[in-house]
Amino acid sequence: MLTALHITDFVLIDTFSAPLGNGLTVLTGETGAGKSILLEALGLAVGGRSSRGGVRDGSEQGVVTAVFEPGPDHEAWRLLRENGVRYEDDQILLKRIQSGDGRSRAFVNDQPVSIALLKEIGGTLLEIHGQHDGRGFLSAATHRTLLDEYGSLGDTAEGVSSAWQNWKELARDLKEKQATAEKASQERDYLRHVIDELEALNPDADEEELLASRRAHLIAAEKVAEDLSAAERLLSENALEGDLSACARRLSKAAAQFDNTENPLTDALSRIESALSEVMEARAAIEDAGARLEFDVTELERAEERLFALRASARKHNVEPRRLPEILTAAKQTIDALEEDQAGFSDLKKRVRAAEATYHKRAKALSAGRLAAASRLDAAVVKELAPLKLAHAVFETMVRQDTEHGSADGYDHVEFMVSTNPGTLLGPLKTIASGGELSRFVLAMKAALAAKENRTVIIFDEVDAGVGGAVADAVGERLHHLAGDAQVLVVTHSPQVAARGTAHWLVSKSVNKGKTRTDIVVLDMDERVEEIARMLSGATITTEARAAATSLLSPLGTSNQSGNCKVKRHNKVNSNEQTDTPAPARRKRSTKTSVRKTA
Repeated sequence: MLTALHITDFVLIDTFSAPLGNGLTVLTGETGAGKSILLEALGLAVGGRSSRGGVRDGSEQGVVTAVFEPGPDHEAWRLLRENGVRYEDDQILLKRIQSGDGRSRAFVNDQPVSIALLKEIGGTLLEIHGQHDGRGFLSAATHRTLLDEYGSLGDTAEGVSSAWQNWKELARDLKEKQATAEKASQERDYLRHVIDELEALNPDADEEELLASRRAHLIAAEKVAEDLSAAERLLSENALEGDLSACARRLSKAAAQFDNTENPLTDALSRIESALSEVMEARAAIEDAGARLEFDVTELERAEERLFALRASARKHNVEPRRLPEILTAAKQTIDALEEDQAGFSDLKKRVRAAEATYHKRAKALSAGRLAAASRLDAAVVKELAPLKLAHAVFETMVRQDTEHGSADGYDHVEFMVSTNPGTLLGPLKTIASGGELSRFVLAMKAALAAKENRTVIIFDEVDAGVGGAVADAVGERLHHLAGDAQVLVVTHSPQVAARGTAHWLVSKSVNKGKTRTDIVVLDMDERVEEIARMLSGATITTEARAAATSLLSPLGTSNQSGNCKVKRHNKVNSNEQTDTPAPARRKRSTKTSVRKTA
């Protein structure tokens, strides 16, 4: 249960602190007095969305603290353990601190946590139904979830969703692989031609660079060889060596005719012989240079042929020559992958079929569970309708299966169908029920679902809208009954509902010196009579209205009223003396909450 609530500087609320007891707590007051603000504060404490307007004017931050005492087996304790949140006793303290810029911080047992975790924990403890939440029941999209909650089918539904996702993911993989295989199959002949061509070429990554370098060297050598050959040819073609030899022979014969001591041809003959020797040595040097050059025209031709072949293949595949080995490897891998995919298709197809079978098996089990839960829910809701003055109404949960078009939610389309008058056909809740009837149907369904939802606190904001008289009294009775299994807070404008409360809070608003002031007062029995009389008669409270209020309250017995129940009275608490935890309870005086805002 929610045992204490403390609010500081939230919207219009200056400071409010009060304990709460078991049963049904009613909140009444004029429209616009701030009742819904109190519920918004509670919503913020359990992870609701914050806003820039959530902090009271003139304050830097607002603080909302809610203290819960759930049972020992409540889901909230597991969440605390799994997320490493400390706890030492049977209390869970949820706190939200909001800044004026809309940012906020969350705490559980004074330990900082994420807003998401606060919302998850708070969602197990408290459930708020706003004035227009009944519209959620009008949408068939929510009916399946509500049925699953009632039938405790959450794990089964999650298993169906998991099986669906697994099946669809495997099916997508198979489809992608089939598409890839089909495309690769179309390219199979081309790939094999590429492989044959490149394997025959057998390129190396650095071969083109080496061949280009060798070709440049051979071309340069070819030029030198041509020059050497030309020089040697000049020496040979001009018969210079032969002429010098012949000249030397003739000079030698002529020199024999002269006196050896004064032979005028000796110097000439010596020079001719020296020139002949130089020519012969020059030719030998040219021949040696040619031999050392090691130029091979055939090698140049082979290098050029190989180089041109590599470059032509690279242009064909639109890559640099050094990447030709990569093209060959990729082509081989594609062929290998194609063959492997062909071999793996049968296994993947088996997995897809197995996943599909698992989904259908789980979906069928979920459908069976939903049909059984629908029967129980129908009986539970119908049982709740009679006390709500809808004894002749019919409620039926329609579960329509579509095994050909399953989804992650299973086969079933779920919709709540109703008939409000005898002899009329069943129709969707959204088209059959009037405003007042819808409120009662929602309350009946919430009463039926309450035991399954395991919420510590359930809050209704004007669930009795659109009804009055005996119907309003019936709504109050069912709320009181519902409060026997879960703590219930209700905002109401109905005196019949207000009279059913175990505790009664009055929310009012006033303006003092240009500042708006809202008081939240925990009423005693006499004050309750006055407030219910006001609700009955309006601005002027008559003796008859007080008598009627006393009559509404008297059947319940004074032991259930605020003056004698477990709800404790509070003195007004000065905002400067507040801390972040709820103030202790005090008796005798009404709690008044100061709220100040520029008018």
